Amino acid sequence: MDTVRPESLIPLPPAVFHILMALADEDRHGYGIIQEVSTRTSGEVRLSPGTLYRSIQRMLDDDLIVEKHERPAPELDDERRRYYGITSFGKSVARAEASRLTDLVKLARASGFIPRKA
Repeated sequence: MDTVRPESLIPLPPAVFHILMALADEDRHGYGIIQEVSTRTSGEVRLSPGTLYRSIQRMLDDDLIVEKHERPAPELDDERRRYYGITSFGKSVARAEASRLTDLVKLARASGFIPRKA
């Protein structure tokens, strides 16, 4: 089977990139991902459950994330929750997307659409 290169999935849909960022530092369940994205974006991005779970299914299929079987202590958890974690391939794809976005910002700055840093 051919090896999938991170660049082949670029550009990422914004929801997918936000989900990867939310999983960068710890595993989370669906509602926890929604909350983390909202917190990281100061409420500017609000993922609907439909968008979240459609994205999660695609991300599982693309090996960007995995469903985790380790769970918090039962008194801190709801057994209906599913937890997700980012894979090493998911981290590579997120880095490639971040690099692409950085390059776009550089182009926008060079074109005068974003003020140059003082």
